[in-house]
Amino acid sequence: MGDAFDLTPPDDAQRARLIAGLNDEERRVLLHHGTEAPFCGAFLDNKLEGVYCCRLCGLPLFRSSAKFDSGTGWPSFFQPYADDHIRYLRDTSHGMIRTEEVCARCGSHLGHVFPDGPPPTGMRHCLNSVSLAFTGKGEALPDPMRRGGVESQPAS
Repeated sequence: MGDAFDLTPPDDAQRARLIAGLNDEERRVLLHHGTEAPFCGAFLDNKLEGVYCCRLCGLPLFRSSAKFDSGTGWPSFFQPYADDHIRYLRDTSHGMIRTEEVCARCGSHLGHVFPDGPPPTGMRHCLNSVSLAFTGKGEALPDPMRRGGVESQPAS
């Protein structure tokens, strides 16, 4: 499913334009691997059907059907939109070893993944709301990189 999306990273001009649209908190989290405070994110209690996309580049990351209440204070998902839309990095900050998740297209920090989620995957993708943009079911997916094609078609 992921192969329908262009995963080519933004060029320098595109990246500068996308970053210019971020507020300070979005910059701190997306670009500098920050974490928003728990239980305050805009998407923590979102129950609408749709797709959660990368706040910076618009790549679809998770479907609402994979969202669950983990009780951790951050939006949590058990499965990505497509495996190739997420990149995983070893994170040894804060005196522990974790697996950081970044957008496979633009490299923006999303959150971390842990092996304590529900079936069928057993994974908990714990994300910052500020790293995400939400597109309701039937609405056009965001296309901030102006690539058109499948990315401008309604979400399924």
